[in-house]
This record gives sequence, structure tokens and C-alpha cells, in this order.
Amino acid sequence: MVEFNVSLKGKTILVTGAAGFIGANLVRRLYEMAEDIVVIGLDNMNDYYDVSLKEYRLKELSKFSTFTFVKGNLADKTLIDSLFAEYKPAIVVNLAAQAGVRYSITNPGAYIESNLIGFYNILEACRHNPVEHLVYASSSSVYGTNKKIPYSTEDKVDNPVSLYAATKKSNELMAHAYAKLYNIPSTGLRFFTVYGPAGRPDMAYFGFTNKLLRGETIQIFNYGNCQRDFTYVDDIVTGVVNIMQHAPEKAVGEDGLPLPPYMVYNIGNNSPENLLDFVDILQQELIRAGVLPQDYDFDAHKELVPMQPGDVPVTYADVSALERDFGFKPSTSLREGLRKFAQWYKEFYQV
Repeated sequence: MVEFNVSLKGKTILVTGAAGFIGANLVRRLYEMAEDIVVIGLDNMNDYYDVSLKEYRLKELSKFSTFTFVKGNLADKTLIDSLFAEYKPAIVVNLAAQAGVRYSITNPGAYIESNLIGFYNILEACRHNPVEHLVYASSSSVYGTNKKIPYSTEDKVDNPVSLYAATKKSNELMAHAYAKLYNIPSTGLRFFTVYGPAGRPDMAYFGFTNKLLRGETIQIFNYGNCQRDFTYVDDIVTGVVNIMQHAPEKAVGEDGLPLPPYMVYNIGNNSPENLLDFVDILQQELIRAGVLPQDYDFDAHKELVPMQPGDVPVTYADVSALERDFGFKPSTSLREGLRKFAQWYKEFYQV
């Protein structure tokens, strides 16, 4: 177990992507557990998915009196520099990114702007306004076509199958270079298929629910022979909060130069689920919550189709480092998580 060397109490924390799924849940948790904090939330509120969801999450955060929301673009260097100059954050959690694998095939420019230029702006701001800890979102997609499972952070990740994955791997490399050159303590987090209430509509569980409710057919890729390490959002947030409180230690190497204070962790459920089983549990919970009628004919609304470009057949997290260092591993069962999602969906959309 590592010792916490970063106190959250009384700190100013910058969270980018604060209106996003993980970002909003993280901000809420920080206010629930840390005393006297100030959180600056940045988000560009783009319309990659339904903006009303982002507005709903922000409304939930507005009840915290020391939460300040800034609408702006991560790629706007002048804005980022001014935020650091004005608020002087002690801790930065960079969750803002253009998400989605398939969208990166048709809209590559959005990924270069947000995930590369935007992240560079954060690194430069941390260089000129020293922070105690930079924590940033990477992704399980960096593992690409790796054959060895479960995926370990010790594995080589040189085979991205989407531009999204390539930008996330680039973030890790950029953070490593800045940690080495400027002694910026940074930790990258490879998230595995995050889901839960008020999540992203482009994710399978949410998109399937929308389509089933409209009586449309859902497509199950790779003929159902896909496995995903579904990770409930509360588990993700617990992992992030733990990691925020331990910055990699600064040290000097034999050459007298700084060793990079740099770490990467997987945060996943360590329990991959077959897509067909996942769909089966989802339909049961949607019926249980009253989102769909008891006699819904699922078989008539399911289509097994080939693999999509940019997809991988399996994601499976080795979380032994997370467990070793923080005594924590995600544990929410898929049924429990989907039950909470189905209940939220019924309420939010007033089904």
C-alpha cells in the first residue's frame, strides 16, 4: 500500500470535462468527502451527444457553493493559461477528451484538437504553474490488438486500432516526457468501459435502451462474441479519488537527473462479460424497472452482425497494481449497475 502524499483538504482542484459522465460524478464525490475544497470545472459542452444530459449533470453540481463552471475549449491555450493563472489549482484531473472509437473514423480532426492539442495545453500550464499532481484519463483502447489477457500496464501498447486509441497512447507518452523534463508528477488512468446512470448515450447499454424503447433493432457486433470489462462509474470514481491522493514520488537517478514521477493504472472490473449475457441482463432490468413491457419480444429486435472497424473482441483489466497500491478493486456487479441505470432512465425520461 502506498501512503497518501497529497491532501485534498482546502485545495483548489481543476477538473476538465466536468459536465461529462465521469467528470460530474468525480466532482460530486470530491464535495462529499473533502473539506473546504474549490473545484473549477471546464467543459466545452459540445453536441457529440445530447447536451441536455450535460446540463442535467451541471445542475446537480450547482448546489456546491464553491464549484465554478467555465465553458470553454481545452484547445484554447489562452483560456487554459488564464485559468491556471487565476485559480492556481493544486491538483488537475484532465478528463476532457473527444470520446468514442467509431466517431474517430469519420471525424479525426476533433481528436487531434481535443486529445492532443488540448492535453499539450494542460501539460504546458502545469509546467509553468507547478501542481502537486496531474491525473489524466487514458483508455483501455490503448491495448489495441494485444493478444495477452488480462491487459497489464506492463504490456507493450503499440498496436492501436483507432485514432482515438492512438491519441490516448500519445497522452501517456507526452505526460511521461513532461514528467521527465519538468518533474511534473502525473498519473494516467486506463478506464475500461464505464457505465451507469446519466452516462453517455453513445455507449452500448444506453444506445440499446433508446432503440429498444423505439421498437428498433439493436446490432450486436462480432455476432455476440465480444467481451467487455464493464466498470460501474462509482468504482471508477473511487479509483480516481484514491489515485489523486498519491502523486508519484520525485526522485533523482544515477545520472543526477530527475527520474520521471510517472505512473499508469488500469481501472476495470477485472471480470469481462459476454455481450449476449450483457444484453440479456439489460433487458431483464429494463423490464424490472418498467422501462419496457413484460411481454417485450427481444429476439425480434436483435441482430447479430460482424465486427466494426476500430473495435476489439475483448477488454479485460489486470488491476493487481491498483489493488497492491490502494487496496481497492472495482466490485459492482453488472446486474447491480444496470439496475441503477434502468431506474435512473425511467425517472429521467419519464417513461
